[in-house]
Amino acid sequence: MISPARGAAVVTGAAGGLGRAVAAALHADGWPVLLTDLDARAVAAAAAPLGGWSRPLDVRDETGCAEVAAAAAERGGGLGLWVNNAGILVTGPAWKQDASTRRRLIEVNALGAMNGTLAALALMRARGRGHVLNVVSLAGLVAAPGETVYAASKHALLAFSLGTLADLRMAGHRDVHVSCLCPDGIWTPMLHDRLDDPGALASFTGSMLSAERVAARAARLARRPRPVVTMPRWRGAQVRLLDAAPRLALALTPVVRAVGRAGQRRQRRRAEADGT
Repeated sequence: MISPARGAAVVTGAAGGLGRAVAAALHADGWPVLLTDLDARAVAAAAAPLGGWSRPLDVRDETGCAEVAAAAAERGGGLGLWVNNAGILVTGPAWKQDASTRRRLIEVNALGAMNGTLAALALMRARGRGHVLNVVSLAGLVAAPGETVYAASKHALLAFSLGTLADLRMAGHRDVHVSCLCPDGIWTPMLHDRLDDPGALASFTGSMLSAERVAARAARLARRPRPVVTMPRWRGAQVRLLDAAPRLALALTPVVRAVGRAGQRRQRRRAEADGT
């Protein structure tokens, strides 16, 4: 178990949505939290009620990630936790996305998280303890129709995370951890404008989660690292089955479409009722 007293926490993509909720949950759990985001003004506003500690960061900038890690370690008495939450979603068939779009998805979702992971591990390995928590998504466990390039970026992050964890153990680092949190669709601004998007159907096929629920699980995972955690657990088992049986998954594509469209309609009714 990792104690919040063992250093500061960094959360990327923390200006809003899940990132801000994770930062708030960690702050409530006793972590000093450095919130980072590409939008400097928005992340400063998000950090104000949580101690006011923020920095602008483009996760694609390897040097910038290293500077954030060093700043967190200096002010927080060491770097105890780094949460790679920053990510973007672009939907639609891969052949409809141009090269710059595909590159941006991979650079932010996969390479950006790699930059953060390696910047954090450079300090954690030297200290002999620490924890990197990567927000992956269920799309990292199964090919998601309509979200193909996004899913590919998340598959890459999952493989990188688990391989890095194995490398740490082979190198003798027993108290440096890498965890992957793989939630179902989360009702955040990333999905607010996707209720009529046929490319986003996969995100509405299961349990639509709140950012606060996922953040609470992230805070527990920060205390007790595990290689992979899915939310909800039954969905993790379901998508792993489909990943293991690709012919079945392809045969069920019409079902996925129908279930996803029903999920979009259901979420629209909920959003209208809640005024969101």
